Amino acid sequence: MADLDIWQPLRRRAFFSLWTAAVVSNVGTWMHDTAAAWTMATLAPSPLMVSLMQTAMTFPFFVLALPAGAFADVVDRRRMLILTQVWMLAAATALGVLALAGTLTPPLLLVLTFAIGIGAAMNAPAWQATTPDLVPRAELPAAVALGGISVNVARAVGPAMGGLLVGAAGAGPVFLLNAASFLGVLVVLASWRRERKPTRLPPERVLGAMRAGARYVRHATGYHAVLVRNAAFVLAASAVWALLPLVARTQLGLDATGYGLVLGGLGVGAIVGGLVLPRLRRRVSLERLLAAATLLFAVTSGGLALVHGLQAAIALTFVGGMAWMTMMSSLTVAAQESVPAWVRARALAVGLLVIQGSMAAGALGWGVVATHTGLDTALLAAAVALAASLVVAPRFRLDAHDGLDLRPSDHMGQPVVQGDVDLDQGPVLVTVEYRVDPARADAFVEAMEHLERTRRRDGAIRWGLFQDTADAWRWLETFLVESWVEHLRQHERVTVSDRLLRDRVYALIEGGEPRVSHLVARREE
Repeated sequence: MADLDIWQPLRRRAFFSLWTAAVVSNVGTWMHDTAAAWTMATLAPSPLMVSLMQTAMTFPFFVLALPAGAFADVVDRRRMLILTQVWMLAAATALGVLALAGTLTPPLLLVLTFAIGIGAAMNAPAWQATTPDLVPRAELPAAVALGGISVNVARAVGPAMGGLLVGAAGAGPVFLLNAASFLGVLVVLASWRRERKPTRLPPERVLGAMRAGARYVRHATGYHAVLVRNAAFVLAASAVWALLPLVARTQLGLDATGYGLVLGGLGVGAIVGGLVLPRLRRRVSLERLLAAATLLFAVTSGGLALVHGLQAAIALTFVGGMAWMTMMSSLTVAAQESVPAWVRARALAVGLLVIQGSMAAGALGWGVVATHTGLDTALLAAAVALAASLVVAPRFRLDAHDGLDLRPSDHMGQPVVQGDVDLDQGPVLVTVEYRVDPARADAFVEAMEHLERTRRRDGAIRWGLFQDTADAWRWLETFLVESWVEHLRQHERVTVSDRLLRDRVYALIEGGEPRVSHLVARREE
């Protein structure tokens, strides 16, 4: 983001209002998480039960990510955000009431934490996909960094406040304050009027939207790097998040306030990381920056296995917070910049699925390791795993999306039809006939392999390329689409980068533009 001021997005009213409300809500969330983790460590002080808290919060992302993303792309995103905020408010209120009544048990704590996780899972894709609606593309890295700072301001303040309040008044008031923190977000969302881009086509059905999203991610090779790098890092890094309550309680001998301070170190480090990250990006290549961040988080994990003092633990978590912010902010920006608007929430939902699924599986796995081998062994093993995760970096570089222009391009135009075609009629067979000099055949086939990925990514369920045995110049591309309306959507989904790829193909053919035909399956009466 070159010379862009990191604070520039805050000058935009809608972004500033949502960002401010999110800060307040995130403070409540971190207060809640501190109180919930400490409550479980008090009610059932075993590594497995404490780790299950992380699993209960993150597992819903694994189950609901793709449906949540489909809903966020199909329905009114603002209304969806309002409904999820109300759901989480109700679950947090129930938790607070039970805690104040003295009837909260470990199973109830897990169930209500799971309920909040459901709300967060349904909320997250819509929330992430909203950021590009609020700021121009040039300000997106700054907006994502500010989102990370929002979370980590809360992480710095919330755990300490939560620890103090738990020590002074118990967990119940903390849970109720978290419930109240959702109200600010609801007020802002109620007043926000999101601009929706017009389309000539009816909205997608949810199941069809899920299939289209899964198909897009499957064939969007540039996005695969983001997913793999997320999984490789989070699986190993989850040990710190899952086991930190036990490190504070059993290894450091801290109370709830001390645990809040240790956790707050992660938040303060992340804030500092967010502020210096734009400058670091200008001076250090992205891959070197991510490698350094991974190794620093490994130092945090390994160091927590060895230290026995509060100040040293806070110093380690501060370093870990900087590393975490660098990794997650960079991966989020890469995800936002590598998917077009029509599928943004669905693609980001898959990214969240990978992150939260890795967090849930990792938390459970490291909890089992700690139960059988001890905290120090589990944290040291996680440090080694973090360093080993760098092995995937050369093959899955995050610059795969560099140079992409994902703005819509109408270069496919509208298909020529005679009479009316039912939108739901299908499947549709599209054929494209090319004339190619045999001397250019190899270059043509290579270019068409890239074109195949865009066809499949945007809607094709089958694709083929054939050469005429009687005429070496004649080639026929075929692809099948589920329905006529899905093919029309395919026309709307093409991007400027897709047009450049088409121009590359056209430069290799003879006789002008190829001949395109559309054949619709005939329905039996």
